[in-house]
Amino acid sequence: MNLQDQSQSFYAGHEKDRRLHPRCTVNVQIEIRPDGSGVPLRLETTDLSRGGCYVQVMLPLPIGKRLGATLWLDDEPIVVRGLVVTRHPSFGNGIMFMDFEGDGEQVLHRYMNKLIGR
Repeated sequence: MNLQDQSQSFYAGHEKDRRLHPRCTVNVQIEIRPDGSGVPLRLETTDLSRGGCYVQVMLPLPIGKRLGATLWLDDEPIVVRGLVVTRHPSFGNGIMFMDFEGDGEQVLHRYMNKLIGR
């Protein structure tokens, strides 16, 4: 079984809500650059949390796909590395944030606190 099949098998058995952070329904501009592809996808999030986001896309990426992404939070770009953790055909992907460049994680935390009302 290859890595992608293992990832799909693992995540298929864990469809319960396993989020570590509360999510907010919010449309944020995001540019996704899947590893191995020179073509960026310019999308919007449908929800966002400190740990990841969900994006609607007609041709979802496979589970386990690694990617780079830039999100614009109040016109401030943050750059993250992510991993596709859910895939819904003809609908979208759930992306888990793995690493942040610079102060991106703090910018995201401030943005989420503002949304949550803290």
